[in-house]
Amino acid sequence: MSERAARTLLTLYRYAGAAAYPLMGPYVAWRASKGKEDKGRTRERYGFAGHERPEGPLIWVHAASVGETIAVVPLVQTILGYGVNVVLTTGTVTSAKVVRERLGDSVIHQYVPLDLKPAVSRFLEHWNPDLAIIAESEIWPMTILELGARNVPQVLVNGRMSDRSFASWKKRASLAEALFENLAHVVAQSEIDGERFRALGARPVTVSGNLKVDTLPPPVDEKALQTITRQIGKRPTWAAVSTHEGEEQMAAEIHAALRKRHPGLLTIVVPRHPPRADELAQQISSMGLKLVRRSSGEPVAADTDILLGDTIGEMGLYLRLTEIAFVGRSLTGTGGQNPLEPAMLDTAVLSGKNVQNFRDSYKNLLERGGVKLVRDRNMLAGAVNYLLLNEEARRNMIAAASATVQDMRGALAATMKALEPFIHPLIVQARLRRASKG
Repeated sequence: MSERAARTLLTLYRYAGAAAYPLMGPYVAWRASKGKEDKGRTRERYGFAGHERPEGPLIWVHAASVGETIAVVPLVQTILGYGVNVVLTTGTVTSAKVVRERLGDSVIHQYVPLDLKPAVSRFLEHWNPDLAIIAESEIWPMTILELGARNVPQVLVNGRMSDRSFASWKKRASLAEALFENLAHVVAQSEIDGERFRALGARPVTVSGNLKVDTLPPPVDEKALQTITRQIGKRPTWAAVSTHEGEEQMAAEIHAALRKRHPGLLTIVVPRHPPRADELAQQISSMGLKLVRRSSGEPVAADTDILLGDTIGEMGLYLRLTEIAFVGRSLTGTGGQNPLEPAMLDTAVLSGKNVQNFRDSYKNLLERGGVKLVRDRNMLAGAVNYLLLNEEARRNMIAAASATVQDMRGALAATMKALEPFIHPLIVQARLRRASKG
């Protein structure tokens, strides 16, 4: 590591406070998740490998959590199709489950090492990647510098830079440049994201669109879908998904206000973090509403008010049970959540106005009429009521959202084009190696 890089890293870690979250975010997030780890694989966090390195070229792909993992699945499948090995790291147990479900044994999954020199060095010495592909906004100072010291090309794909992160990086422009100059290419989600990465010193930067648009809709267990659909029957439904604290109570209050106008109304509440389910079940039940938890296996009865989606990996089920979906972290939280999955699954999308993290997706949906933004609980209640009463308006929003998603596709092809100079030599190596063995 160069003297300049060492000084840069030391300075970066001196900023390890809340204002420097973009610098220390991955480590802070890991510390917050302690106790929720896969205990049998804790050593992977310190760079100890759980598998042997396969022979031949190998690409390291990193995706932090569930959303990022789903986004890179088609990218990983494309790379595997060329005969190049992939080790895919993620940061959470739920994302590891997504890898198992969608990629199986076709990739090697590891938990990402902590952004500390011994862990990162141990990981890199074992896997010796020929290329590192990082998804979205995972800026790990030590990892970036260690890869740079080993001359491993690093490409950030589906790159996203939130308002908060950009403001924080701008205050440390020289530090940002010292890190971002190690990136061989940044493939940004939107023009705004691209401009921000350029302003912070990244070169070159191209814009691909959002990889999440090129993914398949979330899967569903057809048997479970048929069972619950039969239990619901012809009851009117709406869903509040990916909700954060305060938004579940709003959904319950809206249900209580609307059920007289819409007899038999069923509200589906899917919290972003299922471990909060015990607290939410108690809170909602205390409001005099009858609740069924999906995890309990109990049927949705005729008098059930709330179906609490407290399971992992079943968003495809919940969204297929309704045609109206409010996307959370947008009224009581900030930044919003991804509206593309609801748009893919034929729902009229509602959201609060705090959607900075998915600005480009919401902009496209708004222009086509595929989403309606609300400012508060009362406005959300009015929007749900209107869509329940007006099938034509509901159908128009659903069609607009679906058309928007179709028009936004193409990010995977654009990303692969940007990656081609880095991946093509590895494809050639892999083919030559197979030919020499054949």
